Amino acid sequence: MEFITLANKDSVSLIKDVLMHPLKVNRDESGILVETLRTDWKGIYGERREFAMQYFSVTKSGIARDEAVWHYHPQQEDRFLVAQGEVIAAVADNRQGSRTFGLLNLFHMKAAIDPYILLIPKVTLHGFLVVSHTPAVLLNFPTLLYNPNEEQRLSYDRAKIKGFHGSLFSWDQVRKEFSLKDRSR
Repeated sequence: MEFITLANKDSVSLIKDVLMHPLKVNRDESGILVETLRTDWKGIYGERREFAMQYFSVTKSGIARDEAVWHYHPQQEDRFLVAQGEVIAAVADNRQGSRTFGLLNLFHMKAAIDPYILLIPKVTLHGFLVVSHTPAVLLNFPTLLYNPNEEQRLSYDRAKIKGFHGSLFSWDQVRKEFSLKDRSR
């Protein structure tokens, strides 16, 4: 299994409709400024991808958001951006009839190196794990206002998404790759 970055994105099979939009880091003696979402970014923003809200989460090293279940939205797209630390964002195609059905992409998102915003299509399964040794800050710009009745969960056992070496995906496989202790429990 390969971890996808901006540097290698053109040499891997991406899930249909997933987008990676590079961010420009403006640096000077006072620090950095990064534009995180603009209405003129075609594809990542536009008709039926309007801005609805923004939130951020702070997550400790080695922790996965949703440990043994996939998260998905039937009607909403998410746009993930890592503002601090590093995460692996897992996206799996669960859309019947999609040409990439069953494909798993693991996106290595680093705030300090080649930051990007990741568009996660509707119905695709997703979650993330912090792989930096410090907490990570993840921002999300979803296309709909939060509605607890709209978000769904699906257990890894039921989803049957394959990870490393053909076994069912689990965050422990990623923790091992990054030499992280299991801090989920």
